[in-house]
Amino acid sequence: MPYLGSEDTERELRRALCNPHIQSDPLRYRNTVLKVLRAMSQGVDVSGLFSEMVKACATADIVQKKLVYVFLCSYAALNPELSLLVINTLRKDCQDPNPMVRSLALRNMTNLRLPSLVEYVEQPLTAGLRDRAACVRRVAVLGWAKIHNLQPNSETDAAVVNELYTLLRDPDPVVMVNCLRALEEILKEEGGVAINKPITHHLLNRLKECDVWGQCEVLRVLQRYRPQTEDELFDILSLLDASLVSPHPPVMAATLSLFLGLCSALPAVGLAALERVRAPLLTACGSPSREMRLTALCHIQLLLRSLPGLMGAHYKRFFCGYAEPAYIKQRKMQVLVELVNDDNVSMILDELRGYCTDVNTDTAQAAISAIGGIGRSYSDRCLEILTGLLGLKQEHITSAVVQTMRDLVWVCPQCSDTVCEALEGCEDTLQDSQGRQALLWLLAVYGERVSSAPYTLEVFIDGVRSETSVGVKMELLTTTMRLFLCRPAETQDMLGRLLHYCIEEETDMCVRDQGHLYYRLLHRGIEETQKVLQGRRSDPSLGVLIGRPAEPVSQWACSFNTLDPLKQGPVETEPPSRGSPEHVTFDPKPNTDLSETLDCSQIMKLHSASDRASGCSDSSAEGLAS
Repeated sequence: MPYLGSEDTERELRRALCNPHIQSDPLRYRNTVLKVLRAMSQGVDVSGLFSEMVKACATADIVQKKLVYVFLCSYAALNPELSLLVINTLRKDCQDPNPMVRSLALRNMTNLRLPSLVEYVEQPLTAGLRDRAACVRRVAVLGWAKIHNLQPNSETDAAVVNELYTLLRDPDPVVMVNCLRALEEILKEEGGVAINKPITHHLLNRLKECDVWGQCEVLRVLQRYRPQTEDELFDILSLLDASLVSPHPPVMAATLSLFLGLCSALPAVGLAALERVRAPLLTACGSPSREMRLTALCHIQLLLRSLPGLMGAHYKRFFCGYAEPAYIKQRKMQVLVELVNDDNVSMILDELRGYCTDVNTDTAQAAISAIGGIGRSYSDRCLEILTGLLGLKQEHITSAVVQTMRDLVWVCPQCSDTVCEALEGCEDTLQDSQGRQALLWLLAVYGERVSSAPYTLEVFIDGVRSETSVGVKMELLTTTMRLFLCRPAETQDMLGRLLHYCIEEETDMCVRDQGHLYYRLLHRGIEETQKVLQGRRSDPSLGVLIGRPAEPVSQWACSFNTLDPLKQGPVETEPPSRGSPEHVTFDPKPNTDLSETLDCSQIMKLHSASDRASGCSDSSAEGLAS
């Protein structure tokens, strides 16, 4: 058909649909109807052809009927007056001897979604529930759910509900599952379909007859049932045993979720069920579907919280493939961290070291973070790898390594000597704000042991006017203050310049407020400043971490086979923080001029007064360190 406007196209199609020569040729008539649908799919308004398409529905050609029904359902809402013609045609088709035509007519009758036509639809749907053909009963059952959705406030006929309950014993398994779905929708306000012992055992005995979707639906509904006796519980578990190792991951996950709900009072049985699903989960991790692989990995992370050694012997299955997307690689690396033990730590670290130079920066940084996670148990080996990566002088690698070292020294203080040695000269490679903040945090905590710390801070302070990150500026303020307490002679000039900039020139209120805070804090004296800033560097009770204590299954069982595992990230320990053991509050003097510039001489006077009070000389700056 040549390109025409909307009106010209409609006129040409109407002429073709009304042509008796085309109507007498079934193939040409079907092709004309197909042209109408093609124009509709391209955005052309062909609603004016509604009457002609209703006439085209009177045919024995099932393909043409399907095409016409698609058109009628799309434009029925725009032609509510003419929709009665459609209903009459569909009701006539509901009595056709061909069951395919009857099911097709019922489906499209409920797809019209017009409240004014509900009274004409109820009688064919009721007859459809008793139809001899299973395909018609399937459509009729779901049709009642559509009618209820169309009029949710209307009272549902009790006879229809009883009929649907009766059809739960229909010989066709699809009809049975459709009844469950329809009753769930119709009885939503009453809590859904009522599940008792006879219905439960009937559904379980017929579970193998259903397809994958049907089995998942049945298992989901059965989660509301609680056995009355222990014997009944084990009977149900015996019926579920075969589905627990199903080759279909959705069925396996739904069965395990039901298993865990039933065995909440029997933790040993729940752990045994987790052992049994190991093989299906590993199979799902090798699925061609990326979505299935990601879902399996997320659920494996849940299982490892209660059984840390569940996948320990199969750690190689979680090595990353070259063509895998970055989000799957990152999940696999998180799982590898959970599977590390004395036997496989060398191979896993070698594998992760290879990922650190991946062309994808997110993958490389995730690998470095994973090495840092392993470093909490095997710090010496991991620090050797991290230090070697700093020699590559690549921006994203250096940033990730510095952030990982910051996290590592918080939980493993014994690593601080190696980290301090590795920090020398890495500031030249850092460009992103997260990496610079991590470096400044390390200098604030271990600045007295890093010889080049004042010179590194001076570079940051000289470029503070061109700094765009508020987080870096606030971290720089705290780092300079803490370094002043332990190395005052080298940092007094820098601190004065930085406070002057933050109070007088900075436009961000957070940075200005922090500058005012430190200005007032220095006026309170060195001792008050030390109480606030010289907090604990890490928890002394933390040391080398060997594994993680197993969690009870009940803590995560409710989120299994849901979207929650996909939204959750890796399990983290306490994040790095300055962690002051106590928060000291103070009130500034009422007559303090906050706009007054704090110059170097004032800072030096404060420091000298503190030295005299404590009996320290100017050359003994270490006396102020905590």
